[in-house]
Amino acid sequence: MKKIFPFLIAAMAVLSCSNNTDTQSNEGGENAGPPLLGYNVVNIYPHDTSSFTEGLLVHNGQLYESTGGTPSRDNYVSWFGPVDLKSGKAVKKILLDTSYFGEGITILNGKLYQLTWEDQIGFVYDVNTLQKIKEFKYTGEGWALTNDGKSLIMSDGSSNIRYLDPESLQVQKILGVEDNNGPVSNINELEWIHGYIYANIWQTNFIIKIDPANGKVVGKYDLTALYNEAAKKFADANVLNGIAFDSAANKVYVTGKTWPNLYEIKIN
Repeated sequence: MKKIFPFLIAAMAVLSCSNNTDTQSNEGGENAGPPLLGYNVVNIYPHDTSSFTEGLLVHNGQLYESTGGTPSRDNYVSWFGPVDLKSGKAVKKILLDTSYFGEGITILNGKLYQLTWEDQIGFVYDVNTLQKIKEFKYTGEGWALTNDGKSLIMSDGSSNIRYLDPESLQVQKILGVEDNNGPVSNINELEWIHGYIYANIWQTNFIIKIDPANGKVVGKYDLTALYNEAAKKFADANVLNGIAFDSAANKVYVTGKTWPNLYEIKIN
């Protein structure tokens, strides 16, 4: 499931060490884990604490967000749309039918693609009008989307990442993600940054950096400090989730489900 209680995250935060300034490397020879990479906070912006964030991206300088929720079983609503960076408020919300739990989004070739969690159905919209063009089917769960400029890249909560053809929406290939301990599961929100796939790992404060050539995790970021700050400001702040890259401005943004803050960070 895609929800986790804040007290569980707090417990995990205690067990995790934080690094927000220096690049560190793990020792241990050939079986060493991926190096812990550094980051710096550049700016802090507001984020709507009613937004159970599932997807985050920047397109043509505009921030977009997608959220999850089904009113019949939780307190959240599934929508997507452009968001004002300075206020944290949605400029326009496209609401899903309340039977769907919305998941990740990506924009490619003038189209916005959206997943749902357990319904095995996705939606395609015109990016300019946000009018739905069509629906598509997939097997398993839908968690997150990004793209490399050619293919859609999709996570389903496992250790596998699927590449989809953006027109036929059929699977082109499956990339297995591994670190020194083997397959890495719970791969969640995705972002393509400078030729690498960056991914939130659900129920943790980590973002991993994946080499798309072989699926190897080549580095990781510990964002425990950002979670702790968000939870201190808003007690119901949930799990870290949401990575957006503004390729034109070379800026990276991160947030979490129901976090009060969205952070612009500089990554090493």
